[in-house]
Amino acid sequence: MRTFIIRRLFATILSVIAATMIVFGISRAAGDPLLLYAKPGGYGVSPEQIEALEKKLGLDMPLAFQYVRWLGQLLRGDLGRTLLTETPVTKVISEKLGATFQLGFAAWLLASIVGIPLGVLSATKRGSAFDYAGRGLALMGQALPSFWVGIMFILLFSVQLGLLPVGTRGDLTGFPLAWKNVKYFILPSVTLAWGAAAGYMRITRSAMLEVLDSEFIKLARAKGVATRPIVWKHAFKNALIPPLTVSSLLMAGFITGSVVTEQVFAWPGLGRLAVRAVEDNDFPIMTAAALIFVLVFVTLNFITDLLYAVIDPRIRYS
Repeated sequence: MRTFIIRRLFATILSVIAATMIVFGISRAAGDPLLLYAKPGGYGVSPEQIEALEKKLGLDMPLAFQYVRWLGQLLRGDLGRTLLTETPVTKVISEKLGATFQLGFAAWLLASIVGIPLGVLSATKRGSAFDYAGRGLALMGQALPSFWVGIMFILLFSVQLGLLPVGTRGDLTGFPLAWKNVKYFILPSVTLAWGAAAGYMRITRSAMLEVLDSEFIKLARAKGVATRPIVWKHAFKNALIPPLTVSSLLMAGFITGSVVTEQVFAWPGLGRLAVRAVEDNDFPIMTAAALIFVLVFVTLNFITDLLYAVIDPRIRYS
């Protein structure tokens, strides 16, 4: 087990280093940072000011040295300053990251609670009306784009019925699970979880069907084991790895890919901040957002690898 963890940790560290190289290279290939810093508002500067700024930012050094310098600042938690307001990027990111994590976790929890049990039930009732209805809902859930679903939810539940707020996150005061706070999460989290729950259901159903047709399940049935222990104790545990893989990817996707949903519902998160940074050509924020997205994916994949080894002992020796 220790060797397995060390191998996975080493691969994770290499992935992070490679990601920093790619992000740094893309930030330099997107344009000359000197020009962006020198003319953030379209105003010209003197050659002396450009030369001083070049030395200050370390842009007079070779690219490899620039990367090492940038990586050192990154390890110290210095992500630079925004171009427009010269606010520390760390402060800007920290103000938005919590909102994105809250929305992503709510959507992931909802998708897991709905999708996995429906997939199990659909597999155990294969060929029934419930199975066909569930597969139809799963197909529709994956076919409808999230931005359209979000707009339809707003039109129905906010504009027509007036039951839920149109957007934003609210003030989040008092008890976190109070209705005045929870109501702001319902529409964006359901929109974000809509397609994910459908994917959960289809993958869980396929994995369960494969396990339910295996020999050890047939043996358990022949011995007279009740249906519930067979499904939840034996079959579900052996069918858990595919949904677990999807679970980690979905959790990372909810955090890094909630840009559309945050735009539709005016959610003050990191995705909306990244879109605004692209519009303003504020590359320090874009670079920081890309790095955070990469770290989320890599960290969740590492945790998933460890969970694999816990669920299936054979994996630790692979």
